[in-house]
Amino acid sequence: MTERRGWSRNELILAVNLYCKTPFGRIHRGNPDIIKLAGLIGRSPGSVAWKMCNFASIDPSLDRKGASHVAKLDVEVWNEFFNNWEDLAFESQNLLAKFEHKDVATLVQEEDRDIAFPEGKDSARTVKTRVNQSFFRRMILTSYNEVCCITGISNVELLVASHIMPWASDEKNRLNPMNGLCLNALHDRAFDKGLISIDERYNVIVSKKVKHKLILEYDKKPITLPKRFIPAQQFLDSHRNNIFQG
Repeated sequence: MTERRGWSRNELILAVNLYCKTPFGRIHRGNPDIIKLAGLIGRSPGSVAWKMCNFASIDPSLDRKGASHVAKLDVEVWNEFFNNWEDLAFESQNLLAKFEHKDVATLVQEEDRDIAFPEGKDSARTVKTRVNQSFFRRMILTSYNEVCCITGISNVELLVASHIMPWASDEKNRLNPMNGLCLNALHDRAFDKGLISIDERYNVIVSKKVKHKLILEYDKKPITLPKRFIPAQQFLDSHRNNIFQG
């Protein structure tokens, strides 16, 4: 009876991985991705969905709660993941590739065709960076239902998983989904250059240097917040104070 055995750390890491890449409203046993993971680890789709609901109940970014019965190891693995996105994102993607009998580059390119993996002496370091960038993009676009949080643009090809604090400036939080916004390419560029920012009430603020109506028309308008992984005020504060041009 496979459903009676305890969950291993590896199985839980895979469940957190899928939780981060699944829209909150689609955590149910009929979801094809949940069915696929269940088959890989020898569990029922209902069991996987229930475990993902357990993670929802301890996800600090959610106002609402999921299942109430959470095992000690569930909490330990969640905290390990949440406090070390850099390593656990990479580990979980490698583990998923192993279960699917693929190398991690192949797995990631199936999820994100825009990701390229170079060859050479620095390839191992670059592979980890590419894997993690792809994971971050999937988390952010999923959390925002593949819609730009400022304009409502929903063409995935035009969307960017934008970092609030730049990738290079905060290694610990560069994969933290609460350090992300889903933006279209134009507004991502404006945000990156400090021509727009987000205030403490999650309203767009536009720099006085901006003249074009495509950006000015959103001044003082609220962004659409995600269902989970709401942008952290500490990152928004830092962006306003250190990057925004006022």
